[in-house]
Amino acid sequence: MNLEILDYAFMQRALLAAVLVGITAPAVGIYLVQRRQALLGDGIGHVAMTGVGLGFLLSWSPVWMATAVSVLGAVLMELIRWYGRTRGDIALAMLFYGGMAGGVMFINLAPGGSNANLTSYLFGSLSTVSEEDVTAICLLAAFVVLVTVGLRRQLFAVSQDEEFARVTGLPVRALNLLTAVTAAVTVTVAMRVVGLLLVSALMVVPVAAAQQLSRSFAATFAISVAIGISVSIGGTVTSYYQDVPPGATIVLLTIGAFVLLTALAAPLARRRARAAAAVAAREGADPAECVIPPGRKPTGKVGV
Repeated sequence: MNLEILDYAFMQRALLAAVLVGITAPAVGIYLVQRRQALLGDGIGHVAMTGVGLGFLLSWSPVWMATAVSVLGAVLMELIRWYGRTRGDIALAMLFYGGMAGGVMFINLAPGGSNANLTSYLFGSLSTVSEEDVTAICLLAAFVVLVTVGLRRQLFAVSQDEEFARVTGLPVRALNLLTAVTAAVTVTVAMRVVGLLLVSALMVVPVAAAQQLSRSFAATFAISVAIGISVSIGGTVTSYYQDVPPGATIVLLTIGAFVLLTALAAPLARRRARAAAAVAAREGADPAECVIPPGRKPTGKVGV
């Protein structure tokens, strides 16, 4: 990377925000993937648009307003998940689309509101990351890291098996709410760089890519964060030099990393299967028990 890029204050801010996004999005995403809620970030992104629009309308910080609204939306989503029955999916759909529609309406009613402002929040923008945004992003990212790392054992247990976690005495509902709130905060951390409509990809795809190499939770966590940081910085720098949207560039790089790691993981998996079969044969076990039978799919769960 040419260091002259760091001569510009807006790029310094954008790169710092990109690093924080690369850390926080996969750190939360690993729990969402475990819970089979990979699209939660996308739904929160729709709701956060109302917060952005309110921020412009009331002349308050769009980042902080989006944080407040998306946290409220995340709590409502969890309540719908707990108590919703046959109409739960309809309620969620109304929440998602209502959030997007509210954002479009408020931002156009705001003084000086324009589609340009809306586009920068939907798909990310390097030049619009202000010092106030960086301060908010740093504080919110610190919260996300504190939760995802400090409570990793409890969150992992709940994500794997809620009933077992409840039997062991963990506050399952409180931890579920905390996960949803943390995901909401992550969306607002990432929206200035990646954009509200694309942030969910950065939560999920690095985790899926990391799972191609490891089934250990700790290793998957570390690899996915490393991928997140790499693609966030790479996409931001590419966006600067090629004048392309940063959010789209980051997501495409993330998908490219997934495809590459999937291609590399296939021969590695076969080698491990042959090695396991050889060990089983020496120990007198049935080698067929050491590999996944044809036609049977792996669970996709990350082990401890």
